[in-house]
Amino acid sequence: MIKDIFYTGIGAVAIFKEKVEEEIKKLEDSGKIKTEDAKSFLTSLADKGKESEEKSKNTIKDAIKEALDELGIATKDDIAKLKEELSSKK
Repeated sequence: MIKDIFYTGIGAVAIFKEKVEEEIKKLEDSGKIKTEDAKSFLTSLADKGKESEEKSKNTIKDAIKEALDELGIATKDDIAKLKEELSSKK
């Protein structure tokens, strides 16, 4: 479910990016904005998008970790530690 929400968000961002690029191209073609300014704006927008994506990923990861901790579900690390302990007792 969380994965679906995340991918839906990525899809929405991709569509938004396409629409912004189209509008910037129209402004550039009509002479209302310089090519350099358009490129700078799109680069800035892309950088902010990547930054936002990383923040979203980290927020989701933190929320999942918190939920697992509250539910008391063992993680891969917990299981690996338990295996190590059991192996050392043999």
